[in-house]
Amino acid sequence: MEPDNNILFTLKNGQSLFLNDIPVFQYTDFSKEVLRLLNNNDNHCVNYFAFPVAESLQFIACIANDSAGNIAVLSHKLNKTDHQELDSLTAHHFPLHIFEREISENFGINFIGHPWLKPLRFPSNRANKSIRINDYPFYSVESEELHEVGVGPVHAGIIEPGHFRFTCNGETVLHLEIQLGWQHRGIENLMLQKKKLLQRTIFAENIAGDSVIGHTHAFVQVIESLNGIVVPEQLKIERSIALELERMAIHTSDISALCTDVAYNLGANVIGVLRTGIINFIQEWCGNRLGKSLIMTGGTHFPFTNELKGKLTVLLNDFEKRFVEISHRTFKLPSLENRFDEIGTVTEKQARSIGSVGMAARMTNVKRDIRETHPFGGFEKYPYKSIVLQKGDVFARFLLRRKEIKQSIKWIRNVLEKESFDQIDPKPQTQINFKPETFTMSLTEGWRGEICHCAVTDSKGELIVYKIKDPSMHNWKSLELSLRNLEISDFPINNKSYSLSYCGHDL
Repeated sequence: MEPDNNILFTLKNGQSLFLNDIPVFQYTDFSKEVLRLLNNNDNHCVNYFAFPVAESLQFIACIANDSAGNIAVLSHKLNKTDHQELDSLTAHHFPLHIFEREISENFGINFIGHPWLKPLRFPSNRANKSIRINDYPFYSVESEELHEVGVGPVHAGIIEPGHFRFTCNGETVLHLEIQLGWQHRGIENLMLQKKKLLQRTIFAENIAGDSVIGHTHAFVQVIESLNGIVVPEQLKIERSIALELERMAIHTSDISALCTDVAYNLGANVIGVLRTGIINFIQEWCGNRLGKSLIMTGGTHFPFTNELKGKLTVLLNDFEKRFVEISHRTFKLPSLENRFDEIGTVTEKQARSIGSVGMAARMTNVKRDIRETHPFGGFEKYPYKSIVLQKGDVFARFLLRRKEIKQSIKWIRNVLEKESFDQIDPKPQTQINFKPETFTMSLTEGWRGEICHCAVTDSKGELIVYKIKDPSMHNWKSLELSLRNLEISDFPINNKSYSLSYCGHDL
């Protein structure tokens, strides 16, 4: 099929389409069309994956337009009898490297021209099981002057497993390579194997423990779209309030942790205490501080009442007063500014070249925010104005959290002032019947950034694909770049300033 702008199928965030409606190109034409779309800075790839269908392997690419709010969906197929090689798109558009690496690892496709087709996650069902995690092909330099420093995968404290390989000249880091995949849990396959909705919901809640609401929100949007379930506007708004509370809680915690890393104990303690009020409110709302059991398909067991509205209003007023006071002192502290300023800088050009999303993009003047560009839930009725900074260093990541906390407070307060939560929310759905031969995708803006869930059903309405993308999948590369030409002692504050997810990447 020749590329034709008139036949490109686009959908909005959270919508479904029949699988047969997705245009299927020959790979040469598919490549041209994908690269043509991605040549526009308003477009970026939110997902690109493959799955077996009969005697073929079908590939689906989802290209989001951040100006129009549309997502183009296009496809190609590779017969299993064909030679399992394809020309790499990464050679022309580097942000696609992570998707091609995953497809190669899962299905054994050789992407010719890919700069380095390394394993991504080491899943148990990978195509080549002879490649073991201990044999990961790290970049290395033969030199008498340079040395390597390996950290992990086992770390002190409670940090998750990941291996960091530093190539250094003395104390200066010339190159950092991060190897993940140590805790692959097979969540995408479990989504297919377990048929009960409650089981699948629990899996969604545990994709990344600090992004329960973000991932579960994306999950229920997929399930509701596949079932044709339309939820009330009030419930959509409640979910978005929960999402912003999650953002506030984690941002507050990370600001506190950054203060700890530079021994500013006053800021660490006072700001850290503020997180407790947020998570305690979430616990009062649904019985769990992380928001588990709050976001359910089609309804909720824990409606947001006017009584909770009053308590949240009081909490936000108290939180904001205390947060503004301590952050004014903290963010103007000369010793702290000196430690964060001009450290771990990533440029706008670099962020675009690696496909950064969420905070890692917005701190470099790249507006990647699903709340504004592809609004969902309560952000459809109450638009969100994204915050973008330019410096791209540790201080920018530090400052962006402060600004986003204040923006979340402003957004929630506006909603509380205009909404009366007196309607009775429906109870969650327990019986589901998916539309057959259907593709759907859902985007949410978690506190780290863009979360994408996709699903495909067969002719019987059974799930045959459930594809998950956490923002960390894109942003670990940004952490690698930010360490170049810094002292190795700068790694802890750089790492914490990103606060990326190991398990969200590993799945």
